[in-house]
Amino acid sequence: MHETLDQIREDAARRLARAASDRRSAMHTPVVATADADTRVMVLRAFEPWSLRFHTDSRAPKVAVIENDSRVGVLFYDRDEKIQLRLRGTARIERDGPTAQAAWEAGDNFARRCYLGDGPGSVSDAASSGLPDAFEGTRPTDAQLVPARANFAVLLIEIEHLDWFHLAHDGHRRAQFDLATGAARWVTP
Repeated sequence: MHETLDQIREDAARRLARAASDRRSAMHTPVVATADADTRVMVLRAFEPWSLRFHTDSRAPKVAVIENDSRVGVLFYDRDEKIQLRLRGTARIERDGPTAQAAWEAGDNFARRCYLGDGPGSVSDAASSGLPDAFEGTRPTDAQLVPARANFAVLLIEIEHLDWFHLAHDGHRRAQFDLATGAARWVTP
């Protein structure tokens, strides 16, 4: 498969780039963990070496957690290729900056309607999407979405550590990278 640490670092970058751009990628929906040990599956929206972008509701409990303690972990796994990427880094929430605004503008109205409803974790008397009845199954107009923009934010993660793991019948392989210093090493699985 990969013989050198440089090849593995390049492989990880290719996998993350594909995960961000291809919704059929096995790594498109990683597990993101915050410092309070809470985890959730999120959709990877963008990757630039070595940073990740996700979309979130600014009212979500994870936003307050990240603003209090910016440490996060992200787990990607490709079952068919048996490659696991474990990333650790520093997160920040952007509500109003150019990255958040560009992400908002790039979304379609059907997806943006999610930010019109009740905030994540709101208690309900019955099963509910949290959306107002008028927007269940419909695409709002730009004018109807104006209040939703206040609830939209992006989660940006600067990756500091990468752990690459390949499960293989003839012997597993594992490598670790400190992306801040450039240090890399093989480790036993």
